[in-house]
Amino acid sequence: MSDRAAQLAARLPERYVFRSVIGRGAAAYVVLADDLETKREVAVKILRPQVATVVGEKRFQREIEILRQLDHPNILPLLDHGAVQRLSLYLTTPFVVGENLAKRIKREERLYVDDATAVASEVASALDYAHGRGVIHRDIKPENILLSDGRVVLADFGISRAMAVDESTQITRTGVALGTPEYMSPEQILGVSALDARSDIYALGCVVYEMLAGSPPFTGATARDIFRGHRTKTPESIRAIRPEVPPAVEEAVMRSLAKERDSRFASAGEFVRGLRLIGAV
Repeated sequence: MSDRAAQLAARLPERYVFRSVIGRGAAAYVVLADDLETKREVAVKILRPQVATVVGEKRFQREIEILRQLDHPNILPLLDHGAVQRLSLYLTTPFVVGENLAKRIKREERLYVDDATAVASEVASALDYAHGRGVIHRDIKPENILLSDGRVVLADFGISRAMAVDESTQITRTGVALGTPEYMSPEQILGVSALDARSDIYALGCVVYEMLAGSPPFTGATARDIFRGHRTKTPESIRAIRPEVPPAVEEAVMRSLAKERDSRFASAGEFVRGLRLIGAV
């Protein structure tokens, strides 16, 4: 097999039977496999070898063990992890049948306020649970929000957590930034190592903005352009794009997108309560 993802998947432990490549990201490949031990389909995330080298097997194992303790209905659980014959590292999760939020936004363009708030509420529940245990996600984005049978599941805690030793160093050494430009907080862009819950709240604010307006608050031809927006520009008014959005809903979203952390909501749940209390749902 000439495909690098397929080559690595073929070297997974014998319990996993590779079926297909289902995703490719800057830090990892995602493949679908049959788990012969549990007799279920699983998604296997395999780190790109250069990323695995920087993370290191011991740190990867230590951080994944922390994440395996997360037990919440809106968090995609981690099932297994290990090494791919000294070539890379992997982790497995249940394979979720359905679509991610990015596909829904692409299909519908803009969600009803009620629907956007409902999705945000379940993501916020997952985040508050994780934040209460000292775990920051670092890569909240529509692709990591899975929709299945009316349920919202937040995925992909693992790799960002494992890579976050020194964020500025990791970006330099691997060429892979922790996070996705359209959803990164100003402090994450600056490489602040001590990120807290408010960085995830900013990212969730970007997602809610996109659900309502049809695109993220800042876009651009390059990551540098997008970063400049996050750091220095005010997002376009949601109501200028979509007048039927209640003013207080826009106010809550804009507060979540404050440049300074202290000006944002203190928790994801508080952000969603800010949406709900003004009659958004």
